[in-house]
Amino acid sequence: MKLADVQKTPEEIKALTKKYMIETYERFNFIAQSAQGMYLYDEKGKAYLDFYGGIAVNSAGNCNEKVVAAVRDQVGDIMHTFNYPYTVPQALLAELICKTLQMDKIFFQSTGTEANEAMIKMARKYGVENYGPHKYHIITAKGSFHGRTYGAMSATGQPDNACQIGFKPVVPGFSYAEFNNVDDFRAKVTEDTIAIMLEPIQGEGGVTPATPEFMDDIAALCKEKGLLLLFDEVQCGWCRSGKTMAYMDYGIKPDIVSMAKAMGGGMPISAICASEEVSKAFSMGSHGTTFGGNPVCCAAAYAEIKELLDRNLAGNAEEVGYYLVEKLKNLPHVKEVRGKGLMIGIEFDAPIGHDVKHGCFERKLLVTLIGDCIIRLIPPLIATKENCDQAYAILRDAAAAATKVMSGQGAV
Repeated sequence: MKLADVQKTPEEIKALTKKYMIETYERFNFIAQSAQGMYLYDEKGKAYLDFYGGIAVNSAGNCNEKVVAAVRDQVGDIMHTFNYPYTVPQALLAELICKTLQMDKIFFQSTGTEANEAMIKMARKYGVENYGPHKYHIITAKGSFHGRTYGAMSATGQPDNACQIGFKPVVPGFSYAEFNNVDDFRAKVTEDTIAIMLEPIQGEGGVTPATPEFMDDIAALCKEKGLLLLFDEVQCGWCRSGKTMAYMDYGIKPDIVSMAKAMGGGMPISAICASEEVSKAFSMGSHGTTFGGNPVCCAAAYAEIKELLDRNLAGNAEEVGYYLVEKLKNLPHVKEVRGKGLMIGIEFDAPIGHDVKHGCFERKLLVTLIGDCIIRLIPPLIATKENCDQAYAILRDAAAAATKVMSGQGAV
């Protein structure tokens, strides 16, 4: 649906949005009217280089032609049916994911926070059924972000973040330990603990990867204490890190892993994969979803994941991401550049992030901001070195302009 179809001006669309929408996001000041590959196009046809990818969603490119074709084909057959009958897209997608990840079982949902809710519920039910009603405690990392529903929000290790302020008391049974510090995790283990839940790469926490030593020690701690290991790969999964799943870079296999974002290519779908033994915690009627496993979303996800795998976009993310990281280290006032593959955080040594983000927008580059100092880059995984050169040049100019403004204010 475009402006011409509804005979509205850009100003009228923005006014309608402001009047009727409950706004919790800072909007880019344009109407996204179409998209293709590495670009979004506004109502005037101007192209914006997309280095936010719908927040790590459009990994095989905006409006990937095979995903679009799969959606169009499936819509003509059946759009929705709930999970009583079998459907072809759901069965094929389940096989593709389980075989690719070498996991036993899968359960589909619609969003990342739903996937994490399911993972938390499965771990707790497994603990209660196998060890008793006290066995429900889960340790997560400080700086983590697991979602905005109550269980996932409570698992999020950012008690001073806006996602938790005003919503307390949170769900009990969670403790937070320092990321990349196994001693702190060990200190938080009690007789009630059933699991440790981690993002292999913290996204909203500032794009911080787990160290190999930490992951090895966490796996050993889980084995020693008989704990489940849960990985949240909602953002870092499906080739973004340079591996099919980020945990594969560490040679560690979780008991349950959550996923979302990139797997649907723009359609809302998520899932958890679990071992055979742990998956038994979900018995008939113990968990459910109306839209999870929707045939259209499953068809889109099947096409998207095939594209990611067949085109080796994990390999491209690793190669191009390394190239981009090395360039970004030369930005003005850069403190640190970190991440894996094409999940990159640029931390500045001054609070210029907001000005850099808007400076990039003015120069037709779309990026996201974490806090005051960190720019996050999560572009489609089809990004080329030429795309990176263009993005770097814009970031350099935006950062230089932002530091000049700060210098004029006596802050840098």
